Amino acid sequence: MNALENTSSERDMKVRLSTLWIFFMFNTAYIDITTLYYSVVINHTPTVHYTQLFLLGGALLIEIPAVMVVLSRTLPHRANRWANIIVGAFLTAVQIATLFVGKPTLAYLFLSIILIAVSAGIVRYSWKWSN
Repeated sequence: MNALENTSSERDMKVRLSTLWIFFMFNTAYIDITTLYYSVVINHTPTVHYTQLFLLGGALLIEIPAVMVVLSRTLPHRANRWANIIVGAFLTAVQIATLFVGKPTLAYLFLSIILIAVSAGIVRYSWKWSN
């Protein structure tokens, strides 16, 4: 593979990864909005106590994929690959763990499956990404 093909291939992978992080981020925002709306407006009995610390934790979790959009496009190959593997695996585990907190709604379960598939896909793409 010549240098031009290598550069193009790396750029394509960076675009693919950052696009997947954007998709992940939108689905995360939607799952949070629908969960909050359902628990407070429709159900009138929130299953989670929304403290300042809880909301900060949520903000930190949503910031991770936002940062990964930028890092996926800017980090050099090795750091990019490992950042996507580590962060993707972490967010996959977090989303799986949320399924065991209370009884998820059907919408939450559906969107969780999407989030788990996307973050696991990011890990898979990154794992197979050779220099």
